[in-house]
Amino acid sequence: MREALAIGDRGELALTVGAQHTIHLGAEGLGAGQASVVVFSTPNMINLMEHAAREALRPVLEPGEESVGMTVHVEHVAATPIGGGVRAVATVTQVKGKAVDFDVEAFDDHERIGRGTHRRAIIRVESFRDRLAQKVEQSGSGVIVPMMLNPDRGELPAMHRLEVGVDGPVARVTLNRPDQLNVVDARMTDELERLLAWLAGHREIRVVTLTGAGRAFCAGDDVKEVATLAADAARSLSLRQARMYLALEQLPQVFIAAVNGPALGGGCVAAYSCDMRIAAGTATFGMPEILLGWPPGYGLAQLAHLVGKARALELCTTGRPITAEQALGMGMVNRVVPLNRLAPAVDELVQQLLRTPAEALRQTKRLIHADLGDQPRIAHLADTQAYVDCLASEDAREGIAAFLEKRPARFRGT
Repeated sequence: MREALAIGDRGELALTVGAQHTIHLGAEGLGAGQASVVVFSTPNMINLMEHAAREALRPVLEPGEESVGMTVHVEHVAATPIGGGVRAVATVTQVKGKAVDFDVEAFDDHERIGRGTHRRAIIRVESFRDRLAQKVEQSGSGVIVPMMLNPDRGELPAMHRLEVGVDGPVARVTLNRPDQLNVVDARMTDELERLLAWLAGHREIRVVTLTGAGRAFCAGDDVKEVATLAADAARSLSLRQARMYLALEQLPQVFIAAVNGPALGGGCVAAYSCDMRIAAGTATFGMPEILLGWPPGYGLAQLAHLVGKARALELCTTGRPITAEQALGMGMVNRVVPLNRLAPAVDELVQQLLRTPAEALRQTKRLIHADLGDQPRIAHLADTQAYVDCLASEDAREGIAAFLEKRPARFRGT
């Protein structure tokens, strides 16, 4: 700890009770015309109390330290309706080395609704981070959460695979491998990760545009590189890319994809992970991984949420590309314009967004994504594991060979 805690130090936290914080009482067995009672749930009250205690400890933690809950004993003594305001207060009662005890209370706008005790331990994050990551990834059926964005408040990092121009509150990002149709390799992945961390540290950037150099937006992952990777390296790279695209939703900036040409595989994921998409009439979209011998390693949750299960299945099981107009019809893009109007159309949207209040824009993005539930913000480790398993198959070797030799693949068909 940076400094000693004093008995009586406090942490407070408040929220407005939303649908996600409630439980329906009496939902079963009600007669006609009777309604269930919707109230603030006990688990969410406990969560609020614990986080109030976490707030009390936050100012005294050293870099790399965090506090975790050990025990909690509470009574929930009064009900609070949806829409009501609630707050929790945690007061330090005892400090024993790295263990801190609290009295915790919760109140709504009218009365005390909960009381109890809570103990938290101060730990070094690295002491369990690696082991926990192993447990999650070895499960094969867990979830991938967005990448941990440690804000970089320094100068914009030097880039080679990306061109990044900053003009006041706007960052314009171009995937810059035109001779390779802007395919994403390990080096571009590293640069994209560093760019997202930089954006996390620069909230004055309000809008980010993403496009591709040359005639393509992005033709996906670098298949030539994938062919050289060991299974562990391919898995690690796929997990990093999954987390990277999921993180676009978490950043305060609004991301606009200017889709100037083919957006395939990982390139299609990059486009539909942005908040909005404007496509040239000549652009195409597709998820062709199955034609190479493996399923998509990431992006399935976002795709199914955006276009629906049936269309996601069709895109991913046939591998057939669709036109920009077809993408518009299924809700994958917001607008289609002639190629020579793409840049002006994107600029018009950028300027429209910049005329809105900065904080209102950030909060609107946050609230819309938050109201969609967890599905678009997680991917499943099973996606990546299935990709890696298939990557080692004879069909995948044939798919890669056919791709490199520019011929139709001859799969076994079993």
